[in-house]
Amino acid sequence: MIVVTGATGNVGGELVRILTAAGEDVVGVSRRPVPLPDGVPHRSADLGDPDGLRTAFEGATALFLLVAGDDPAAILGVAKEKGVRRVVLVSSQGVGTRPAAYGHAAAFEAAVRDSGLDWTILRSGGLDSNAFAWAESIRADRTAAAPFGSVGLPTVDPADVAAVAAATLREDGHAGRTYELTGPELVTPRDRAAAIGAALGTPVRYVEQTRDEARAQMLTFMPEPVVDGTLAILGDPLPAEQRISPDVAHVLGRAPRTFADWATRTAAAFR
Repeated sequence: MIVVTGATGNVGGELVRILTAAGEDVVGVSRRPVPLPDGVPHRSADLGDPDGLRTAFEGATALFLLVAGDDPAAILGVAKEKGVRRVVLVSSQGVGTRPAAYGHAAAFEAAVRDSGLDWTILRSGGLDSNAFAWAESIRADRTAAAPFGSVGLPTVDPADVAAVAAATLREDGHAGRTYELTGPELVTPRDRAAAIGAALGTPVRYVEQTRDEARAQMLTFMPEPVVDGTLAILGDPLPAEQRISPDVAHVLGRAPRTFADWATRTAAAFR
């Protein structure tokens, strides 16, 4: 049985669907009980409470793990106690490029490597689904505000992250590997606004934010070190952060999807 934490998120929800379609026995875990696709059972648990995970991990042989909570060693200890043999962690590209800003994710990576389990780490670049932050303004007045409008990054479709996670959970040959997951091309905020407009069939106007405006907005839902690290990536990316990784294609045997593909699939959220 495969346990998927964060089963209601952009990556986790798609992962549950992929695994279920492949005939796997799946349990979805999240803090709040919600219906999952295809009748997949749900177990309520919080990664911030490792002792409370024992029921959630009961019967599992593989685990998809988010960076959440403050004691990754305890989470993995419970997983091992309950019979988990394989763990796939979805982490951040920033662990490799800006470790000082991404210490929380780095701690999870270290705990996974020291767990004694077969492990795979997925270092995701920025997700295409971060553009959902624009949904309200695009619905209201067809505008999308963000800083650094001309800086391109190879953002990745969460469905591709989920597909790579499914492959590494189900297949041999990925143990001890760290994969960097990106999209196939550099896409700027202006490009993303235009792609959503094309998917809607009506223009979306890009509004340039200042760095300070963006920082104030991001601090409402992200820790300060992560905000500053994220703004550094968005505004002054290192060459490694603009590199288009071959890892999605290596694992899946196909090219990663474009942002335009994602916008077309999710256009209803912006109508």
